[in-house]
Amino acid sequence: MTKYFLRIPLLLISITLIISGVRWMISDEPWILDQLANEERLNMTFDELFSSEKNKTLSGYLTQIYRFLGLYVVGIGTFLLAFSSEKILKLPYVRIRIFYVLGTLLIVNLILAYNWIPSSHFIYLMWAAFILFLISLYSHIKMISYEK
Repeated sequence: MTKYFLRIPLLLISITLIISGVRWMISDEPWILDQLANEERLNMTFDELFSSEKNKTLSGYLTQIYRFLGLYVVGIGTFLLAFSSEKILKLPYVRIRIFYVLGTLLIVNLILAYNWIPSSHFIYLMWAAFILFLISLYSHIKMISYEK
């Protein structure tokens, strides 16, 4: 049972990352996916931002940036998915490396989100991923104690 609590949370995080990344990649206006937080960060609405003649090409630039963001989020999710197979997760040293990298990413993302976009609804998603991470980490610790 412990192996399921190790693997399933990692699979859920992977799938969530892939879906989120795809959403940023295919959305016509991906910055709208977190409109409230983005407008608070800008201290203006997107209508105000795009109404200026100087900013008429800004939406294309933002779309480009979000497409790359989406690509990297899909890549991280796919990478995690590839390393969440039952066979790979049997190797304790691989699990440890996964936990170091994933834990660091999740903690840094939460810190940055609270500092830059504290009203973002993505913070709830990050906390859910962090809780799933902790469940998986706890299962890893239990597995290590069984293996000794």
